[in-house]
Amino acid sequence: MKAKKKPYRSVVSNALWSLSGMLKATPTGFLLLLLLLPINLFLAWADIYLPSLVVAQVTAYAAPRQAILRVAAFLFLMFAADALQKIISAVSGSACELTYRHKRSLELDEKSLRCFYETYEKKESRDLYDRALRSTQMWGGSQPISDMVKRSLKLLEYVLGYLLFGTVISFVSPWLLPLLTLAPAVNWFSARALRNWEYSHREKWTDIDHRLWYIQNRPGDFSAAKDIRIYSMAGWFRQIYRDLSEARTAWDRRLSLRSFLSRIADLFVILLRDGIAYAMLISMALGGEIAVDRFVLYFSAISAFAACVGNIMNEINAILSASLMLCDFREYMDLAEHDGTGKAAIEEHLNAAPTITFDHVSFRYAGALEDTIRDLSFTVKAGEKIALVGANGAGKTTLVKLLCGLYRPTAGEIRIDGVPVEDFSRNDYYRLFSPVFQDVTTAFFSLAETVAGQVGEGADPKRAQECMKMAGLGKKLDSLPEGVHTKLDKQINENGIELSGGELQKLMLARALYKDAPILVLDEPTAALDPIAENQIYLQYQNMTAQKTSLFVSHRLASTRFCDRILYLENGKIAEEGTHEELIRLGGEYSRLFAIQSCWYQEEKSEN
Repeated sequence: MKAKKKPYRSVVSNALWSLSGMLKATPTGFLLLLLLLPINLFLAWADIYLPSLVVAQVTAYAAPRQAILRVAAFLFLMFAADALQKIISAVSGSACELTYRHKRSLELDEKSLRCFYETYEKKESRDLYDRALRSTQMWGGSQPISDMVKRSLKLLEYVLGYLLFGTVISFVSPWLLPLLTLAPAVNWFSARALRNWEYSHREKWTDIDHRLWYIQNRPGDFSAAKDIRIYSMAGWFRQIYRDLSEARTAWDRRLSLRSFLSRIADLFVILLRDGIAYAMLISMALGGEIAVDRFVLYFSAISAFAACVGNIMNEINAILSASLMLCDFREYMDLAEHDGTGKAAIEEHLNAAPTITFDHVSFRYAGALEDTIRDLSFTVKAGEKIALVGANGAGKTTLVKLLCGLYRPTAGEIRIDGVPVEDFSRNDYYRLFSPVFQDVTTAFFSLAETVAGQVGEGADPKRAQECMKMAGLGKKLDSLPEGVHTKLDKQINENGIELSGGELQKLMLARALYKDAPILVLDEPTAALDPIAENQIYLQYQNMTAQKTSLFVSHRLASTRFCDRILYLENGKIAEEGTHEELIRLGGEYSRLFAIQSCWYQEEKSEN
């Protein structure tokens, strides 16, 4: 049986964290919310006192003028307090909550942007992010991030009301206090059971929600439109959506049933509790033990006290529910950063091609039974051009991610000019690399902004244009009326463009050239290019890698001739090493694969 996971943070810790967070986000608004406490208490007390005051004036046969003045003065105080409450609520209520919620949402986004890649890549981290995001959103009228603050203040208000109205009804009978206080305990345990059941199953509905979100959004993705139509995938998407919706609805039905049973228990307890209290009060009034105005006051006080007790229980349950969701938020925010010690200065390694050393490096993915990289040791000399080749799954891309600081070695050490990677701060370390990865991603910015990795004035259009021409996009630029200022993504921008796969890879290569880091990493940079365009890139490869240490990953072995040395990877280890000519003479696996690929090239050439 799986052990029950303890909440990441306590309720008190989450409440204090939320209150201090709102105080920092909007100090004036928070203080105004505190000011609402005494105002709301006065209005709650006035609601039960006003009827008693009117009855007292009538039954005492007070002079009309005097009675009217007393009631009018009290009504004026109520009107002033009510007006002040509405003004404060309008000024600070929604605006204060919105500011605080926006701040926490921004923190969540910033965490995702800086979260260590190896951690962020894991499914459990992405599921945790989904739950953390849910805590910042409105679901069924509940918004956990701001609810924790709002309900904590409300709880304080109801506790003070409990003391106020409890003092009043204690004059009726001291037995009313425990009766009205302890009866809702049944409700509390019922709500607690519902909350714990929902929390213990959250991973299941989170996974379903994540899949539903994917299915809902994928058909609208422009990049998938051709495949969906050509391969008649619409019915497949509908079936998957239907199955997932049914699974999610089944969970909702189970939750609704449990919630209904919990509310039935609440109703039964309320009827029993209030019936006994009112019967006792009516009996005292009929027996002449209390005057009419006192009866009205106590009757209203009992209702107000019972409401406070119920509200206290409701707020506690709501706070506990919000706290569980905040646990997901705070757990995600506390995911390991692995930022490095920052002892090493990066500047002295940026001005010249550095030496890279892998010293008995191993790496294993979370949950894997075997290492992907196995006790790997090699050195890339300053300015050397290395080709990493091998079959799919040999560990090439994993090696690149280790080098770029996206993964941490399970064992061993990576050094730059003899300095361990862990001695650099992570953001400084990233400055060493100009990578082009297999997966190409762009947004709706201009070509110049995409190449520069900066928006607005931070981008240098002239330099971006030069880099794009070096990457083979000169003719494309000449065909665009707005040149490097042309926006990408025509779904967002009216005059936006969509680049082909090969053009996108060239654009990413231009971005790497623009950054001009001392280490150039090209992970399958020509995979989407035609042979002519690929050859042009290879011809420019010498210029691109001048004064740089570079690693070139490719499945096409013909490209390796441009490199000083070739590392042939197999099962996460270096199986063969040498120049192209040396490995061909060796007659090993590299030579065999090259012969197979050369045969393909010759057949393609003869067909053309």
